[in-house]
Amino acid sequence: MHDALNDIDLILYDLDGTLIDSAPDLALAIDEMMQAMDLPPAGVDRVRDWVGNGSRRLVERALMHSNAFGASGPDSQQIDDALALFMDFYAQHPVSRTCCYPGVVECLRAQRERGIAQALVTNKPSRFIDTILASMGLEGFFSHVLGGDSLAQKKPDPAPLAYIASALNIPPRRVLMVGDSRSDVKAARAFGCRSLAVTYGYNHGEPIAALNPDHLLDSLGELV
Repeated sequence: MHDALNDIDLILYDLDGTLIDSAPDLALAIDEMMQAMDLPPAGVDRVRDWVGNGSRRLVERALMHSNAFGASGPDSQQIDDALALFMDFYAQHPVSRTCCYPGVVECLRAQRERGIAQALVTNKPSRFIDTILASMGLEGFFSHVLGGDSLAQKKPDPAPLAYIASALNIPPRRVLMVGDSRSDVKAARAFGCRSLAVTYGYNHGEPIAALNPDHLLDSLGELV
């Protein structure tokens, strides 16, 4: 067994960039939003660097990149209007181009067999999560699923991590947060649990190793 799992009773997983590669569908919805606003498309490579802080921040980054709103950028109402467009477009195809990363299902099965509790903590809006999990064959693995709008706070705030650990009566020292971005590592550090980062996800164009997570893996299959 990998030493990342030593004395661990609960694993909290991020979703986008950790369990699934959703950037192609997110980028498609962003570009449909941009087209509807007569703005240039962003493309999947840019969107990969913008994912991780929730849908509103993703939309804001896309609008800022367009340079169509002056030096001050889009105002709150413009972001809200664009976000509504994005959510409608994304709802039409949340899994048409999304796939699981290699080793993910095997990892989840292995921890279930070991009796380690597993939960999902993502900044993705809750309305999309069940559909995605079912389509990817990931339903049934998680005792709790929190989206970015499930609580008043989202990652990098530690509140979602604390909420699930408290519900399961598991102390931070026996929790492992698995993610791909600085939001995941920062949330783990603030909560006082260990962090495991994957090298393949979305971290705003920065190497995740620079954040010094407790563990670093190229594939979740290494946890099998």
